[in-house]
Amino acid sequence: MTTVSLTDVSGYLPGDPVPAEFYTEYPGAEDKLRGHAMFKAPPSRHHVAPDETNTDMIERAVQPLIERHGRDEIRGVDVLLVHSQLPDLPFVGAGTEVARRLGLNPEWLVDVANAGCASFVYMLKLARQILSTTDARTALICNAQSAAGQCFTQSEVRRLAQAAIPGDGCGVGWVTTSAASPVLDVETRHIGAHAGDMVLALDDGRKYWEPGASQLRIGFTDAGLAKVLSRGNRLVPEVITDLCDRLGVATADIDVLVTNQPNRTFLRNWREALQLPPERHLNTFDRCGNLFGAAIPVTLDDAVASGRVKDGDLVVLGGFAHAGDFAGAAAVRWHGGRG
Repeated sequence: MTTVSLTDVSGYLPGDPVPAEFYTEYPGAEDKLRGHAMFKAPPSRHHVAPDETNTDMIERAVQPLIERHGRDEIRGVDVLLVHSQLPDLPFVGAGTEVARRLGLNPEWLVDVANAGCASFVYMLKLARQILSTTDARTALICNAQSAAGQCFTQSEVRRLAQAAIPGDGCGVGWVTTSAASPVLDVETRHIGAHAGDMVLALDDGRKYWEPGASQLRIGFTDAGLAKVLSRGNRLVPEVITDLCDRLGVATADIDVLVTNQPNRTFLRNWREALQLPPERHLNTFDRCGNLFGAAIPVTLDDAVASGRVKDGDLVVLGGFAHAGDFAGAAAVRWHGGRG
């Protein structure tokens, strides 16, 4: 099998940090779920500007890759994979606009709608498969998250506990047919039994595209949260453990673990289940909140830039999506020094 590498990553965070007080001091900022472990607010997060799109963020996140690898190399990309947590337009994915904006002409262009918070892992698997079985030699994978500054700042949603958790941002990965930072293996699971358990709520019962005054939010309930906590606590350690077993390494030997970051409870439970100390399970939750699909590439970029990922480290990326309908993990032997 052709060796495929996660050669580089880059991230972008929009605007200035937004403090937790933006939500907690909001008049009437109380609901029955405010004390739930899922909704312990981070001190800070970022919000997109009112006119900032997913493509804007991807364009800005790609700029460091252009600076490090050259504009012609990025423009010659063969595979473009894009996941937008909140699409800017119905019917139309962001991929073709990203290609237009960056001057790309990829043979393969896919807007990935599934895999949510673990979509970076899924897109890495797709890129690896395409690059190892076709003539394609490079892939650009992009995660954009823009729901925090749009959905969760609505006047009625802002007063709910769920609103203070998300943050906006974008992370991208540069994948090549090389042995630079080889992708050792990827484990993914689509779990149809859990599909449909994540729901949107509108107080007037309308469909989200129908006219009305009610504001779109996630339909959290005590029972639903209990399911998500139980599944998330189990799925991520399971998929990472199975990946490590196939590689013949113990989870305790992971040098750097980067996961999605829904809340501190999951982060603690995952590293304890995998027998890893906090300094080896990296996250940006306190500064960025729940970045959904962008969390893995943004946090990995931050860790590489700060020197917390060393040459030769075994880096494992993992996470789960929605209410547990997808889980995935990827292992990379990192050799991505930036000089």
